[in-house]
Amino acid sequence: MHRAAPAIALEDVRLTLASAAGPVNILAGISLNVDAGETVALLGPSGSGKSSLLMVAAGLESPTSGHVRIAGHDLTEMGEDSLARFRRGQIGIVFQSFHLIPTMTALENVAVPLELLGCGDAFGRARAELEAVGLGTRLDHYPAQLSGGEQQRVALARASAPQPKVLFADEPTGNLDGATGAEVADLLFALHARANDAVPRDARRGPGAALRPHRAAGQRAHHQRRTGSPHPSTSSG
Repeated sequence: MHRAAPAIALEDVRLTLASAAGPVNILAGISLNVDAGETVALLGPSGSGKSSLLMVAAGLESPTSGHVRIAGHDLTEMGEDSLARFRRGQIGIVFQSFHLIPTMTALENVAVPLELLGCGDAFGRARAELEAVGLGTRLDHYPAQLSGGEQQRVALARASAPQPKVLFADEPTGNLDGATGAEVADLLFALHARANDAVPRDARRGPGAALRPHRAAGQRAHHQRRTGSPHPSTSSG
């Protein structure tokens, strides 16, 4: 029986950046597979390359060498335009700092990626996504009129609205207080359960940061170390 391609497949991924003191090896030969439906937490100390690994896997940073495949598609072989089109429909990203468009309402922010995809009912789907994260009464509010937790809920709705194959979350609770961070973590995993996509997330800190991943991947001293676990990880890295 033919086995489906992993949702994420990293093969000997290396990232070296220039600096005044000379080249800096950020990622040194990372190999990792994540199957569809899995959740994976990246654990490790600050500066070990977790965010860099997420950005490379999400197609926002080009690796120096190696291969990055999402649902069987090799991102390292795509040009800039092709990569942007692929990300638009296949990859969702939630950032620590929300990155909402300040001049657009919550509804408009969530509708933007759907409109770019040519969705015929972009605003209807955006409304449904916001209602799913408990913001049905905040549709017409601008980011400045929302709390940090509400802004992150909008960001979650925006990332999940196109129904991506993979959802990346880079410290999604890092800017939130304990109770709010736990609520956002619950929503993240609820969205994953609904969509059954793959969710790699940087769990370096933040309340509820690694409550329910299927397994954890350690990123230490610029070298990735995989650890399988049959139970959800409870470490926040």
